[in-house]
Amino acid sequence: MALDNLKHRGIRSWLTIIGIFIGIAAVVSLISLSNGLENAVTGQFTSLSANTLIIQSSASFFGPPGSMAVRKLNEHDLDIINSVSGVEMAIPRLLRSVKIEYNDIAKYKYLASMPEDQEQINYIYKTMGLQLAEGRLLKLSDKRKILLGSNFIGKDEFGKEVKVNSNLKIQGEPFEVIGILEKSGTLEVNNAALMVESDLKDILDIGDEIDMIMVKVVSKERTEQTAELIKTKMRRDRDEKVGEEDFSVQTPLKAIESINTILAILNIVITGIATISLLIGGVGIANTMYTSVLERRRDIGIMKAVGARNLEVMKIFLVESGLTGLVGGIIGAIIGLAFAFGVSAAANAYLGQDLLLVTISYPLLVLAVLFSFLIGIISGLSPALQASKLRPAEALRL
Repeated sequence: MALDNLKHRGIRSWLTIIGIFIGIAAVVSLISLSNGLENAVTGQFTSLSANTLIIQSSASFFGPPGSMAVRKLNEHDLDIINSVSGVEMAIPRLLRSVKIEYNDIAKYKYLASMPEDQEQINYIYKTMGLQLAEGRLLKLSDKRKILLGSNFIGKDEFGKEVKVNSNLKIQGEPFEVIGILEKSGTLEVNNAALMVESDLKDILDIGDEIDMIMVKVVSKERTEQTAELIKTKMRRDRDEKVGEEDFSVQTPLKAIESINTILAILNIVITGIATISLLIGGVGIANTMYTSVLERRRDIGIMKAVGARNLEVMKIFLVESGLTGLVGGIIGAIIGLAFAFGVSAAANAYLGQDLLLVTISYPLLVLAVLFSFLIGIISGLSPALQASKLRPAEALRL
């Protein structure tokens, strides 16, 4: 009877179901993507080991780290950091946007420096997990040589494939490609080119400026303590108060915690919106069921006249409202998963690598469908009570 009544109402049933499946689809798609999103974002920080710190100047607006800073880091800051207890190695880095020309096509790309110390260069390779696809890695003695991230080699970039031994012009100066890196989980690495610091300073006429300082701490147990010591010493040197620093000291743990906090807030907001959608869907079911009771008062009167009890009449309407919620939940779960896979495929195609993956949680799907069924039952409870309390004589009189 419930199925027949749903079919009989046709478009009205589907409009009621829409209110339920939108909310369920939002919840399922969000949670299915959330784990993949968390892994994708936190994966950008896996290039830093647990005993590595990053010191940057506070930027006035968006740009490469440190390049748009109000007060840039310099050699004096590097000396201060090196003097801090717990610091094993402090590595200055430059990261700038430069014009790169190849095949008569010019594009602006990120260019990162490698320090003037082979031990520091080796530490960067190890810490960031850089692996070669072809050619060789950059060495201290490599003047006018360049190491490219994986995104440089596609024909879409310069209309012609960049290979080892290809010659590029950077800021109008010729450089030879000595190696191409394998695709990394860190987007910055894939889109950046590497050259020795002296070459970068030469083509951009940079003095003792430093965009970021990468610090190796003696042990991961002392990472947080060393970070605080660096902050204290730099604040004292710059005569700054706590909370008014024009620099930042970032630890991998703090960075990941910040990202996880943002993702948690995003989950709460989207779940709240989905909950509102479900409540609206519940109101839609209640409205539809009230209308159904009014339309079927004569049928209810006949059922009660031939012996149907109040509980039996109530069950009929509860099953009908619950079935509306159940159908909405099943459709919502399917659409939610389809949407999650669609977003994942589009994002991975755009990024050129499988960073955003969908995690299917079967308990989540079951709970979502059961919750929508429960919403349907609750929404239909009042109309069902109204239907069960109709007196046969009054119902048949209409």
